[in-house]
Amino acid sequence: QVQLVESGGGLVQPGGSLRLSCAASGFKFSFYAMGWYRQAPGKERDLVAAITSGGSTDYADSVKARFTISRDNTKNTVYLQMNSLKPEDTAVYYCNAGGERGYWGKGTLVTVSS
Repeated sequence: QVQLVESGGGLVQPGGSLRLSCAASGFKFSFYAMGWYRQAPGKERDLVAAITSGGSTDYADSVKARFTISRDNTKNTVYLQMNSLKPEDTAVYYCNAGGERGYWGKGTLVTVSS
């Protein structure tokens, strides 16, 4: 059974940092491209960052130089380090394996507010 379990969300002040984790199980993690998406209230779900099985990364323009995606294939986990957070980063963040037609986690809420 495929599972993607996100953790690390919460409330943070503008300019702060959070690290999201996504623990994967039930599939060959190291073979899959992994991604983080987010959905803000009233908006569509958008790709934030992605990492291929080989470790190549890609980012939405809005988070470049602030967010870093990484993976640990020994732990079947993908991470999203988020720095210099802004109120507009407030959203539910979802872990994804294999693209939009792949597997999804249930999401973790990140709220950036003073």
